[in-house]
Amino acid sequence: MDNSINIFPTTERERLFEQLNEKLETAYQFNRKLVSFQANKNEPVYRWFKYKEGFSSSLVKYFLKKFAPKPGRVLDPFAGAGTTLFAGQELGWESHGIELLPVGAFVMKVREAVLRVDFEKLKGTINKLWSDIGQMGSYDEHLRHIPITKDAFPDETENYLNKYLTICSNLKDKDIQTLLRFAAFAVLEEISYTRKDGQYLRWDYRSNRKLLSKPFDKGKILTFREAVSNKLQQMLTDLSPHKPLTLFDQVESNGHSQHPVNIIEGSCLEELPRLKDESFDFIVTSPPYCNRYDYTRTYALELVYLGYDNQAVRDLRQTMLSCTVENKEKIGYLQKLYASLGEEKAFGNILDVYDGSPAMTEVNEVLNELNRQGKLNNANISRLVKNYFLEMCFVIREMARVLKSGGRCVMVNDNVRYGGEEIPVDLILSEFAENFGFTIEKIFVLPKGKGNSSQQMGNYGRTEIRKCIYLWLKQ
Repeated sequence: MDNSINIFPTTERERLFEQLNEKLETAYQFNRKLVSFQANKNEPVYRWFKYKEGFSSSLVKYFLKKFAPKPGRVLDPFAGAGTTLFAGQELGWESHGIELLPVGAFVMKVREAVLRVDFEKLKGTINKLWSDIGQMGSYDEHLRHIPITKDAFPDETENYLNKYLTICSNLKDKDIQTLLRFAAFAVLEEISYTRKDGQYLRWDYRSNRKLLSKPFDKGKILTFREAVSNKLQQMLTDLSPHKPLTLFDQVESNGHSQHPVNIIEGSCLEELPRLKDESFDFIVTSPPYCNRYDYTRTYALELVYLGYDNQAVRDLRQTMLSCTVENKEKIGYLQKLYASLGEEKAFGNILDVYDGSPAMTEVNEVLNELNRQGKLNNANISRLVKNYFLEMCFVIREMARVLKSGGRCVMVNDNVRYGGEEIPVDLILSEFAENFGFTIEKIFVLPKGKGNSSQQMGNYGRTEIRKCIYLWLKQ
């Protein structure tokens, strides 16, 4: 075990801290539940599928109500499963979102289908579902696995799943088809030998996989019929018009007319520059964190279920904002994109802001040195951090451009630590924001931060890093 302490310069990070220290405020009114998916467990659709990469509707509503005098146009460039969009819609906002990961886009489509579906027709279809499956001799639909999902299900489960997909594909009512597809989608982890675990899928010892790590027992693995029946019953119960109070009776319309949500499927690095100047009144978002999590691996089963093959998953991984060690540089692509839009000057200005940050330069130099000394557990971490901040610099510039004067941006993000070195994500991104015309109103720091990894605790001791909510005002 290496218990040595790194001695690297922290001067510029300390200077930036002193510069923005007065903006940091411990936010006792917020907690980790509020900035995670957990607070959404009683909301339609979100309680049916745990999409962990997100924050709560309560957080969105808090900021919209407190800092906006009336509903306008709200944007989330990392829309996830649409929490900002639907929370804004409930309050009368015209909601727009950009989302690249098909998992989140599918969840948003399901929520829209829920509002249109004929409950009695849905109930009738579900009541005859298992008899229809039982009468099937063969099936037309096949789940097409990729290497990282191969043998994820018991054979009987896979057989049932393919029959179920065939039934769904033959349904004429598209909303019912969407909801039935979602029911199986929502239980893929429960019926598989896998469990989502940060950067990857963990495999149960009962799978056919050759496991290199310590055997893992995920406990009971539900049968397909058991899991899907439970999920469909949960959905019917929540959607029933005969309940004294349904989930949808809790919507906070406040007398406002509700606008349909607008979803752009794609990368915000590409889609944000195409939006009009000063076209939004508010932005609420949470980008992927700089923490090495690979959503294309943790959601591999769901991506395969949605029809993504191995090449499509690889392409998706590279298109996402750089947050894994496998991401390659996008600067050449971004240069061509901005040139095609006639924005060469803006491209140069963004690079100037990035290169002009002494704290960012210090972080890159320290990580490069740690890399040379072999003290990072992956040689691509320094590249990941460099590209994450560079791409976020582009995102922040575009958010400032599309936001109206007087509008606000709320962003949820975590600081990170690599090789014992803390990287102040909150301070560096806020410094970028100031260079693009934002005023930093507050950086709300959650009372309880995030601990470092077990590996880093062993090497550098237990430390806590900030979990924050940034509040930026467009001048």
